[in-house]
Order: sequence, then C-alpha cells, then structure tokens
Amino acid sequence: MSKKSRKLIRSAQVAPAASSVSNAEPAPDAPPAHNFWFLPDLAPQPVDERDLHDLMQQWRHGRATRSVWDAIQDAYVAIFTVLMVGAMIANLVINAQSNMASCSELACQSARTLVPWATWFALLGLAIGVSRLFGPVLVSAAEGFWLMDAPIERSRLLSGRLRLAVIASGLIAAVLGGLTAALSGSSLLDLGLWALADGLGAAAMTAFAAAEQTRERTRVTRWVQTVLAALALATLLLTVAVAAGWTTLTLPLWSSTAVPAAAAAVGLILLVVELLAARRRLGLIRRARLVSGGSLVAGMQGAMYALDFGLVRDIVVERAAVERGHVKPTHGRGTGLQALLWRDLQRLLRFPRPLVALAASVVTPYALDALGMTTLNPFISGLVLVAVLVPFLSMLRVLTRTGGLARMFPFRTSQVRTVAMMVPLMLALIWQAATIPAFVGITAGGAERSVLDGALIALITGLAGWLGAVRWVTAKKVDFNSPMVATESGAVPPTLILNLFRGLDMVALITAPVMLGQSAMWSFSIAALAFIFLRGTFNTEEMKAQQEQLNREKEAAKNQSGQKIKVQRPTR
Repeated sequence: MSKKSRKLIRSAQVAPAASSVSNAEPAPDAPPAHNFWFLPDLAPQPVDERDLHDLMQQWRHGRATRSVWDAIQDAYVAIFTVLMVGAMIANLVINAQSNMASCSELACQSARTLVPWATWFALLGLAIGVSRLFGPVLVSAAEGFWLMDAPIERSRLLSGRLRLAVIASGLIAAVLGGLTAALSGSSLLDLGLWALADGLGAAAMTAFAAAEQTRERTRVTRWVQTVLAALALATLLLTVAVAAGWTTLTLPLWSSTAVPAAAAAVGLILLVVELLAARRRLGLIRRARLVSGGSLVAGMQGAMYALDFGLVRDIVVERAAVERGHVKPTHGRGTGLQALLWRDLQRLLRFPRPLVALAASVVTPYALDALGMTTLNPFISGLVLVAVLVPFLSMLRVLTRTGGLARMFPFRTSQVRTVAMMVPLMLALIWQAATIPAFVGITAGGAERSVLDGALIALITGLAGWLGAVRWVTAKKVDFNSPMVATESGAVPPTLILNLFRGLDMVALITAPVMLGQSAMWSFSIAALAFIFLRGTFNTEEMKAQQEQLNREKEAAKNQSGQKIKVQRPTR
C-alpha cells in the first residue's frame, strides 16, 4: 500500500473522533470529510465449502412453507399411487412371462434374447443425450450469481450434484432395463443382471458426459450418442429379422447370462474411471455453463407445471439453436402459398436430422407384428409417428402460437395451415408406403391380411399419426381465466387435463374402427372431419374478428354518409 493511501486511512479514522469531541461547526471552506474506507492489506479469511453448504441448507429449511402433516399426506398419496401402478405393472409382467413361456421355437427364443440388448444400447444413448442437454452438473441462476463468484473451491460444492445425477440416471435405467427384460421373458437371474448392466452403463455415460462438460467438448458426446442409437436400431432390426424368419441366429445358452455380466463389469470400470476424471476437473467448469443448465431446468419446470409439452420442446429447440449459432441464409422461391411451401422444404433440407428418427420409426410396425401385437399395431405405430412428425411442423407451430404473424399474410388461416401441413403429409405417405408389408403380415404369428387391406390400414395409420401431430402442435395454451374444475389438488382448468391426451385422441379415434374390425371407410371419414377442423375451416376466433372488422367498416361508412358537407366561407 502506498504512503498516500495509508495517510488517507489515518486521517479518515481520526476525523470522526475529532468531530465527536469538538462541537464547533466546520469552516465553510473546509474540505468535506471522507465517508469511505480503504480495505487493509490482510489475508482473506478462509471459507469452508462444507460449512457454507450447511448454512444454505439451514436457511432453506428454516423458511419451509409446508408442514410435516402436509408432507405425510403427500407421501401417503405417492405411496398409494406407486402401489397401484406397481400392481398393474406386475400383472402385465406376469402375463408377458406366461405368454413368452409358450415360445418354444428357436427363432422366437433368439429374438427374445436380443430385446434386452437393444434396450441396453437405447438406455445408454438416452442417458448420454439427456446428460449432454442439461449438463449434467448444473446450478440455479441464484447460486450462479452469488455463490459461484465466491473465493471457494467449486469442486467440493459440485461433487454432490455430480453424485446425484449419476445415481438418478443409474436407478432410472436399472428400473427400465429390468422391466424390459421381464417383459421379454427372461429368468430372474438374467433380469437382475440386465438391470445391473443398464444401471451401471447409464451411470457411466452420465459420468462420461460430466467429464466432457469439464473440458467444454460436445462433439465427442454427440458422436457416442449417435453410435449407441445406431447400435440400438441395428439390434432391433436384427430382432425383427430373426423373429420373421428372414435370417437365422443361434445363440448359446450361456450368452443370456454372460453378456449382461460382461456389460455390467465394463460399465462399472468405465463408471469409476470417468467419475474420477470428472471429480478431478469439477472446479474448471465455467459459471455460464453451469447456469445455462439450471435455467433450462427452471424453464422446463414452469412448462411442466402447465403440462405444456409443446413449450418444453420449444425450450429445447431454442437451446439447440443457440448452440448452433447461425446458418447460411438462402433465397426463397415462388409467390403466394407456394413460397411458404418452398420455405418449409428449405427448412427440411437445412436441418435433415429429424429424418433419421422418421426412418428409424419404420421398424416399429415390423417389430410389433413380429411380437404378435396385430390388433394394437395401428394405434402404437400411430403414436410413434406422432412423435417423429412433430419436428417437421415448426412453421405450423409458429403460425399457431403467434396469431399476429399469421394475420400478416394475405391469406385465410385455413389456407396457411394447410400449406404448413403439406410437407409432413408427404413424409407420412412415404412412411406408410414403407410399412405396408408389416400390416400385411411378415411372420407366422402376425397379421394375415391381403395386400389391399394391409395398404389401407397402413394409410390409416399414417393419416392418424399425421393428424395427431397436427393436433399436438396446434393445441391452445392453458387458459387459467376459464372456469375451473374442483379436484383434490385444488382448482384445475379443464384444458390442463386435456393437454395430456392431445394427439393421442386423434390416433385413437381414427384407428379405433380398424382395431375393432369395422370398415376402413369409418376411419377415413373420421380423418376427413378431423382435417377440416384442424385446418381451421371453422375458426371461431377468425370469424369473430372478421365480423368485428365488417361492423367497424359499416359504422365508418354510416358516419361518413351522415356528415354534412361544410364549405368554408371565402375570406378577403
């Protein structure tokens, strides 16, 4: 510290004492007293991160808004729900085990053995994808604002977040993997080994994503996710081919136990290695990277509160667009509605990644037919088609949620919506053409239909998935000003409950006649009516706006005709 700074500090300390002793007023020309202090040259007091964490926990617990009785009531409802749903799942597993026990053919047994393999690859790819999206290590905006700037060691505070993410992903994957193994008819020993392999593998992928997060690298995790998704799809295709008898695959009896045991051992080794690597570099994660994941979680929590899954997807799409940065602009073509259609095609060519999911969904009808689920094949395949067609309806989503933008076009709302639905319709028709053999029947235990009937059911499934995706995208926001419905959880708007079934209702209505053995004309009639309503032909809001505009024009013309003509007198 310089001599001048020390002199100012001593004068600032002596001045208040002198002013308190002397009651004389200062001279008018005296300089003003300093009201600031210089920090002394002292070493900062060491801060223990664990004590700071305990202080935060104590502060939060001291401001809890729920009583113990409220927590007990919520726990009772949660336990009752888990028991009820668990009983239903247990009944489903028992029925599946009894059905799979009758599978004595070699092809059926080999296909049944391959199902947990496909699930293992899929769960590992899902774990690393979700981890890459959220972090997996993250903090809230408030913590990133004041806590991450403190002179503390970040790794001690973030290690708990890392352990929580790894344990959560491992438990969820273990439950899903064990359930899939049980549905495929595996023994109790194989079920436990596959659950252990799925849990350790998903936890290892989460730790690997955390280690890559510390290095600010996303290309490696994206590449690993792509490889795992490709392996899951290839295994599923092999399962369908073996079940249909297109190829023969003889697996030894010991493979059903040795493969999941080896997968669990590899997952455990990878988990330990990646967890140590991520733990050693936790302190190097930038605050912006930590806060971005917390902001994404906060936004999704608000969207899930209103059960608005469309808003959840909008948040994820915006996050992906921000990471991408910018794209090269391209010129449009055509005029009128043709220009909108061309823009939608350009958007598809610029970002063709959703086409991969659409191509992979073609396997679903074949897999369901190989498993003998002929009756439910149109309904389940239609739901899968809804999920893969939603990314192709971005223009319809924007025009539906921003009515002012749609009114700027010199076309009716029904015309704009119809054009925005054309590209997904063409993709749905290509999908149904590729799935006709699955609805005709490819296995001995599958469907037995003629080519014409199979083509009609495939077309109905494609239309159901297309209209279901349109219904999912064009659903209105939840109106909390509307009359509420009294429930045990409080007042709930009706549209909040209906949001859970949007898209599913279209698929169920259109595919119900063919699943019940009725004529396909009923399904086509329902699809035509759904298209008329979804395209906005009877849009009440637009009709009301047009009527108000006509009334305003009529009133303006009436006032203009009733006014007297005023002539200004000439002036000199």
